[in-house]
Amino acid sequence: MQAVILAGGQGTRLRPLTLTCPKPIVPLLNVPFLHYQLAWLRQHGIREAVLACSYGVDEIRRVLGGRHAAGIRLSYAIEREPLGTAGALRNAADAGNGPLVVLNGDVLTDLDLSGVIRLHAERGAQATISLTSVDDPTRYGLVETEPDGRMLRFLEKPEPEHVTVQTINAGVYILERTLLELIPTGRVVSMEREFFPELLARGIGFFGHTISAYWLDIGNAETYRQAQVDLLTGTVTTGVQPPGIRRGNLWIGDESSISAEARLTGPAVIGRRARLASGCRVGPFSVLGDRTTMERGSHIDGAVLWEDVRVGPGARLSACVVADRCRIGANAEIGPGAVLGAGSVVPDGARLPA
Repeated sequence: MQAVILAGGQGTRLRPLTLTCPKPIVPLLNVPFLHYQLAWLRQHGIREAVLACSYGVDEIRRVLGGRHAAGIRLSYAIEREPLGTAGALRNAADAGNGPLVVLNGDVLTDLDLSGVIRLHAERGAQATISLTSVDDPTRYGLVETEPDGRMLRFLEKPEPEHVTVQTINAGVYILERTLLELIPTGRVVSMEREFFPELLARGIGFFGHTISAYWLDIGNAETYRQAQVDLLTGTVTTGVQPPGIRRGNLWIGDESSISAEARLTGPAVIGRRARLASGCRVGPFSVLGDRTTMERGSHIDGAVLWEDVRVGPGARLSACVVADRCRIGANAEIGPGAVLGAGSVVPDGARLPA
């Protein structure tokens, strides 16, 4: 069975992080995000995936390397012009018969995909979408079903007074390939606004399946950092381990130099060739990328640092995200919710957010 991962967007909700790093390869615990999706697919017997993408393709290929990643044969369907989610699917998927797994490119989940595929077959469905319950569906879009699971309607980002259920599209679909012929070519086509309503209008066997598994859209800075916390606590099960040697609830990368007077409290991840000076403190849920340097007396607590970051003496970082090659000045403070794009320089003594 083949999978298609829809990853054609530019990751605007994750900016400034995605200005220099395409969303499919933003690091989670120092592992490119796409590895988690591919490993999950492989756990459920999928051995071939197509990445439908248009932004940063060369960088994605460089990071993932070759035609195989996480035990999956990976190919690329590149959009020269934006095609929308359904248009990208039509452009990426092989024609023919049989079911196809389709996955949004910003979903971290451990749902039982094998079970969803079985249910799809048992129902004789032509289309099955996974649904999940959220506290605030107005940020996404409601999906209503009949008692037997048949799809009833989609309501895109409703006003609070129009909320009838808490279930939303979880971005994991099982589709029979013959349905791809219903997607027009040569223009932008949306799954949610055009393709799925067309299936309803035609009376096609279209079902929803509400999942109870972990599910998170990592497409904004808040949920991106939350994903790291959930991975470290084991809230989501992926089978992907951070690189490095595990020591209790710490992962320490190769060739790292950590002072005997530094204090590390896990769960936390330290990347390869990191340098932690005397008096450094690394608190729980911190992630330090490769070649990160913490100078004397600096503190990090719940922060996610990418590669080649330098933290000046006495600086303090808490619950923030710092991209590659940033320089944090001496005694600077970066607080919860702050996000620094690649190459940012924070002066000595600065306070962020101000």
